[in-house]
Formats: sequence, C-alpha cells, structure tokens
Amino acid sequence: MSHPQFVYDLRSPDAWLAAERVVGVLGVVPEFVPVELAGLAAGDVGPFRCAEEVDAHFEDLRRRAQAYGLLDVRPPALFPPADSRFAMLAATYAKQIGKVVAFSLAAFRQAYAAGRDLSERDTIVLAGAAAEIHPVALAKGAELRGTAERLRAATAGAAEAGVLDVPAVIAAGRVFHGEAELVLAAESLAA
Repeated sequence: MSHPQFVYDLRSPDAWLAAERVVGVLGVVPEFVPVELAGLAAGDVGPFRCAEEVDAHFEDLRRRAQAYGLLDVRPPALFPPADSRFAMLAATYAKQIGKVVAFSLAAFRQAYAAGRDLSERDTIVLAGAAAEIHPVALAKGAELRGTAERLRAATAGAAEAGVLDVPAVIAAGRVFHGEAELVLAAESLAA
C-alpha cells in the first residue's frame, strides 16, 4: 500500500479545512503535496460571480469550521488572491526542507483565520516564521528554478493521477475530492 497524499493549493479555503482535519481523519500523516490549481481541471477557486457568492461560501466555511472546533474564519479582503504563485513556491520549498505541514497550516491560518492576503510576501514570511523557516532562506528557496520545476511536476503528477480539484486525497489507488470525502479516503485506507 502506498502512502496517502494530501493535494492542495493555498488559494482554496476548503483545502484549509481539509488540512486541519486530514491527519485525524486518516489516522496517518499523509504526504502534503502543494500544487497549482490552475494546472488542474478545476482551474481556479470558485467560480464566484459576485461578492455575495464569496460571502456565502465563507459563511458556509465558517459553519463547518465551527462544527469541527477550528479557528474562526476571517476571510481575506481580496479573495481569491490576485497572485499566489510565491505562496505556492514557498510551500514547495518548505516541502523540500521537511517543513511543508507546519508551513502550509500556518499559511492557511494566516489567510483564512487572520484574513491576510496570500499575494503579500509578508503573509508568507509570517507563515515561514511559524514553521521556523528564516525569511531569507524562504525567499531564496522559493525563487530557485528547481523549486518552480518541482511545483510544476507535482501539479502535473496530480493531474495524471486524476486530481481534478483541491483538496484531494490520493489513497489506495483512488482520488478522493473535497473535504467531505476525507472519511471515504480513511475507509479506503482501512480496507
């Protein structure tokens, strides 16, 4: 049996809820795999046609977060973020140095519990500090050509495995999409 993978993009608030729960639900720490949503079939967070739809989505997110006993939801002023490329490169670099879980949870919390913009480097630096990654190392690591290639390869690999949207769990040879399918992934692993 291969080790399960948790596939996510920091732009997805639903991926945040799944990231907070995935270890407890699966009973194991999956490999956290940052990917760019734009490289998958879904292509983007949403689609949201207006601010009211964004508000409704975050209200639903708030209810689910409360039901799970998680931090209160505080959406960023700009959603989806204008540009999350640096954030995803930073997550990929954090994966390379063994700090992807701590970094990703911190970045998710900065975005969706503190309302900070993922397109601002300060937000990413704060997440890096929470994961004990020096700001200079994070910036340089995220800007390496090899880091960009790893992110591209992870996105392509997820797409090839059948990941259409994030969050997703790849377990027992199947892809489980969405935060609601975490339990199904756990059952599949247990079988």
